[in-house]
Amino acid sequence: LRGSKSFTAALAGEAERNGHGLAYKSVSVGHLEAAPLSPSRLSLGRASSTATSTAAPEQGRPRDYLVLAIFSCFCPVWPINVVALVFSIMSRNSGQQGDMDGARRLGRMARLLSIISIMLGTVIIVLYISLSVRGNIPF
Repeated sequence: LRGSKSFTAALAGEAERNGHGLAYKSVSVGHLEAAPLSPSRLSLGRASSTATSTAAPEQGRPRDYLVLAIFSCFCPVWPINVVALVFSIMSRNSGQQGDMDGARRLGRMARLLSIISIMLGTVIIVLYISLSVRGNIPF
């Protein structure tokens, strides 16, 4: 009898990926490989050598402009400032979940809508005050 140099091993993470309770992979003795980690189990401190050599340096967390969006809610342009607040909250949630590109995109949209809301609100307030001082609109 001749002994076999291959065996079947259970790999962690495979069960989550393919939906089965047990995951087995047949490999030979000379070709052992580590089980790939799912994105939810990746450690922030550990990265492969190819990822660290080609990846851009960590830039920190993107801004969500929540304070600006809340400030814009005091302007009388209610649909725009509410949407800016929603985009800001979505940006914060995306950043917490690790989607930095989505968080940056949503943060920029929140900033844009907040600035538009503040500018339009300022124009509306100035017009209302100037027309009411002239006597065209009663206070």
